[in-house]
Amino acid sequence: MPSVLYSFRRCPYAIRARLALAAAGFSPGPDLELREVALKAKPPELLAASAKGTVPVLVLDQACAPAVRDESLAIMRWALDQADPEGWWAGRGSGEQGAIATLIEQNDGPFKHHLDRFKYAGRYGDRGLKEQAQHRQAAVSILQQWNRRLDISGGWLLGPRSSLADGALLPFVRQFMLADPKGFDNAPDLAAVQQWLARFLGSEALSTVLNEAWAPRCPWRSPSWLYHLALSTDWQQALSEGVYRRSTRGQSLDAVGFIHLSAAHQLEATASRFYGDLPAGAVTLLCIEPATLRQHGLAVRHEPAPSSGELFPHLYGPLPLEAVVRSEPWRP
Repeated sequence: MPSVLYSFRRCPYAIRARLALAAAGFSPGPDLELREVALKAKPPELLAASAKGTVPVLVLDQACAPAVRDESLAIMRWALDQADPEGWWAGRGSGEQGAIATLIEQNDGPFKHHLDRFKYAGRYGDRGLKEQAQHRQAAVSILQQWNRRLDISGGWLLGPRSSLADGALLPFVRQFMLADPKGFDNAPDLAAVQQWLARFLGSEALSTVLNEAWAPRCPWRSPSWLYHLALSTDWQQALSEGVYRRSTRGQSLDAVGFIHLSAAHQLEATASRFYGDLPAGAVTLLCIEPATLRQHGLAVRHEPAPSSGELFPHLYGPLPLEAVVRSEPWRP
């Protein structure tokens, strides 16, 4: 079995973990399976690996038992322990390692605190909106400290070459900039930070970990869930009625007696055979939690398809909306 990385393409913690893994020479493939997570519908496999349920999580394949790294910095350090060709950590003296730790603590502590309350002010109610400008200014003040360091260090936080500190901080600086690009560009005393970020944004390293292999736009489909392809109009009707009662395209539950479902590995063939002629957006993928179906006393039977004999799951009864953990436009 390969090692598994649970990730989310836009999460700065996941981005920095992917940066270190890529820098160490890893890439998604036979030895590292990347599972993109939808944060509003976390797969049970992620929750089983780490009770925190946050990304990134790296589950290492080991002969005796899987080992889990469920903190981004732990993943970065593990990756660099395997290989560190750019010298992000290897060969750094105790003074430099201490400086790296201090910078990361400042980023993960006060800077992230102010970033969240600036970027997501609405989450914190009326007080959050009132204090949004204060938190932005507090974050800018920290950036100005880093700017002074960059001014004298030669372009990177610890000198003329990048370090673990740069890889760990830049995804969060990028997130701050994206929250208000014009404000970032016009902020005073940030010329060195702006150049530092611009170099990162144009780098092959960032491009690599934001491309499809490292950051797929389609979430991983857990084999623990069941799936149903619905016409988007039928799904919208179900949302208004509070229950889904279609069996498959053009057929009702009442007429057929059950709802056609698929396992994760059966979706592509099902979509191609029955929905391949429809335009983008016409089909919605429903991800279904079997445990919720059981709580409703609903039976799922695996029965052979008439044409091939392949076993497919069939739901005997209407689909309750609370069993649908995620709905999204179907993308092959």
